[in-house]
Amino acid sequence: LTMSSNVISQVTMQQEKAVDREKVVYVNCLFFCANARHNPSNNYSRGSTPANELQVCIWMDCTLRELTGPIKEVNPDARRRGTTFDFAVVSPDRVS
Repeated sequence: LTMSSNVISQVTMQQEKAVDREKVVYVNCLFFCANARHNPSNNYSRGSTPANELQVCIWMDCTLRELTGPIKEVNPDARRRGTTFDFAVVSPDRVS
Protein backbone atom coordinates (compact mmCIF):
# COMPACT_ATOMS: atom_id res chain seq x y z
CA LEU A 1 0.00 0.00 0.00
CA THR A 2 1.51 3.31 -1.07
CA MET A 3 0.22 6.63 0.15
CA SER A 4 1.13 9.90 -1.38
CA SER A 5 0.00 13.40 -0.86
CA ASN A 6 0.73 16.69 -2.47
CA VAL A 7 0.63 19.95 -0.62
CA ILE A 8 0.54 23.09 -2.66
CA SER A 9 1.18 26.39 -0.99
CA GLN A 10 1.14 29.76 -2.60
CA VAL A 11 2.13 32.88 -0.75
CA THR A 12 1.40 36.21 -2.31
CA MET A 13 3.41 39.10 -1.02
CA GLN A 14 2.13 42.57 -1.55
CA GLN A 15 4.67 45.04 -2.74
CA GLU A 16 5.10 47.56 0.05
CA LYS A 17 5.00 51.13 -1.09
CA ALA A 18 8.00 53.22 -0.19
CA VAL A 19 7.30 56.06 2.19
CA ASP A 20 7.60 59.49 0.61
CA ARG A 21 9.91 61.01 3.20
CA GLU A 22 9.18 64.50 1.88
CA LYS A 23 5.46 64.19 2.67
CA VAL A 24 5.11 61.61 5.46
CA VAL A 25 5.77 62.54 9.08
CA TYR A 26 8.52 60.61 10.84
CA VAL A 27 8.19 58.61 14.05
CA ASN A 28 10.13 59.48 17.19
CA CYS A 29 11.77 56.27 18.39
CA LEU A 30 13.63 55.73 21.66
CA PHE A 31 16.71 53.50 21.80
CA PHE A 32 18.45 52.32 24.94
CA CYS A 33 21.98 51.21 24.09
CA ALA A 34 24.00 48.76 26.15
CA ASN A 35 27.22 46.87 25.48
CA ALA A 36 27.22 43.05 25.33
CA ARG A 37 23.67 42.70 26.67
CA HIS A 38 20.16 44.07 26.61
CA ASN A 39 19.05 46.32 29.43
CA PRO A 40 17.34 44.29 32.18
CA SER A 41 13.56 44.33 31.85
CA ASN A 42 13.12 45.72 35.38
CA ASN A 43 14.77 48.95 34.14
CA TYR A 44 11.51 49.62 32.29
CA SER A 45 9.12 49.15 35.20
CA ARG A 46 6.76 51.69 36.77
CA GLY A 47 7.15 54.22 33.98
CA SER A 48 10.92 54.45 34.29
CA THR A 49 13.46 53.82 31.54
CA PRO A 50 17.23 53.26 31.52
CA ALA A 51 19.44 56.34 31.55
CA ASN A 52 21.11 55.48 28.23
CA GLU A 53 18.27 56.86 26.09
CA LEU A 54 18.79 57.92 22.48
CA GLN A 55 15.93 59.60 20.59
CA VAL A 56 15.93 59.03 16.84
CA CYS A 57 13.46 60.26 14.23
CA ILE A 58 12.74 57.46 11.76
CA TRP A 59 10.32 56.67 8.97
CA MET A 60 8.25 53.51 9.00
CA ASP A 61 10.17 52.07 6.04
CA CYS A 62 13.67 52.57 7.46
CA THR A 63 16.08 49.65 7.49
CA LEU A 64 18.04 48.28 10.43
CA ARG A 65 21.17 49.64 8.76
CA GLU A 66 19.63 53.12 8.84
CA LEU A 67 18.88 52.65 12.55
CA THR A 68 22.52 51.88 13.35
CA GLY A 69 23.77 55.19 11.89
CA PRO A 70 22.56 57.49 14.70
CA ILE A 71 23.71 54.96 17.30
CA LYS A 72 27.22 54.95 15.81
CA GLU A 73 27.26 58.76 15.77
CA VAL A 74 26.86 59.04 19.55
CA ASN A 75 28.41 55.77 20.75
CA PRO A 76 32.13 55.27 19.92
CA ASP A 77 32.00 51.60 20.96
CA ALA A 78 29.39 50.97 18.26
CA ARG A 79 31.88 52.09 15.59
CA ARG A 80 34.40 49.35 16.35
CA ARG A 81 35.09 46.76 13.69
CA GLY A 82 33.16 43.55 14.33
CA THR A 83 30.38 45.26 16.26
CA THR A 84 27.00 43.57 15.93
CA PHE A 85 23.66 45.10 16.80
CA ASP A 86 20.92 43.15 18.56
CA PHE A 87 17.58 44.95 18.63
CA ALA A 88 14.70 44.14 20.97
CA VAL A 89 11.26 45.71 21.07
CA VAL A 90 10.12 46.92 24.47
CA SER A 91 6.61 48.24 24.93
CA PRO A 92 4.99 49.61 28.07
CA ASP A 93 2.82 47.35 30.18
CA ARG A 94 -0.18 49.56 30.87
CA VAL A 95 -1.41 47.26 33.67
CA SER A 96 1.47 47.73 36.12
